[in-house]
Amino acid sequence: MPKTLSDIKKTLDSNIGKRLTLRANGGRRKMIERCGILAETYPSVFVIELDQKENSFERVSFSYADVLTETVKLTFWDDEQAGGSRQICLLLFCFLFFVLS
Repeated sequence: MPKTLSDIKKTLDSNIGKRLTLRANGGRRKMIERCGILAETYPSVFVIELDQKENSFERVSFSYADVLTETVKLTFWDDEQAGGSRQICLLLFCFLFFVLS
């Protein structure tokens, strides 16, 4: 990821509508990993719509500073992954849910 907040925003602006995997610090040494789509970007935050079958929340938002400080890590899927990796993401979520609970 880029090194400045404006570079991060530009990168995210060019990826609106693309599928991604989100890794975020869940506190108490837990990492949360979710799949979704980058929905919107605003001057200070960006919004991700999460896959509904996997998550209790529909949308989450983070600041660009969260990406800069690596509190949140985003991995965008390429076109081949976006088609067939939904099941893999669901399996990963189930695995993490049972391991971390």
